[in-house]
Amino acid sequence: MATSATFRFSYGVFRPLLSLLGMGPMFSRVELESGTLRVRMGWAFGTSIPVHQITAVEPRSGLAGGIGVHGFRGRWLVNGATTGLVAITVDPPVRAAVIGFPVSLRVLTLSLEDPDALVAALAR
Repeated sequence: MATSATFRFSYGVFRPLLSLLGMGPMFSRVELESGTLRVRMGWAFGTSIPVHQITAVEPRSGLAGGIGVHGFRGRWLVNGATTGLVAITVDPPVRAAVIGFPVSLRVLTLSLEDPDALVAALAR
C-alpha cells in the first residue's frame, strides 16, 4: 500500500453551494496514510477508518439519494455529485462525526473524481 495518497471528491452542479456552505473542495478531502483512510467533508462529516477494518471497496452506480451528507443506521452517503461513487464496507463499524454528533459507520459511499484509484489503493 502507498504510504500516502489523496483522492478528491467529485462535485457536480451543487459545487458552488457546497463551497459556500463549507463542504466544497477547500474543506473536504479523502486521504490514505499510514494504514488509515481519513474522510472529511467540511464541518458536516469526518471519520478515520483503519484499513484493516475495510472488508470491501466497490464502485457503485444508480441513484445516489442526494448531495451532501446523508445516512441512517450505519450507512452514510458523503458526496458532491451523483457520479464516481464508491462504497466502502467496514467491519467492525467505526465512529464518524456528522455535524459534530457521533454515529456508527458500517458502509460509507463517497463521490470521487477517480473512484478506481481508491479501489486500487485499498486493494494493495
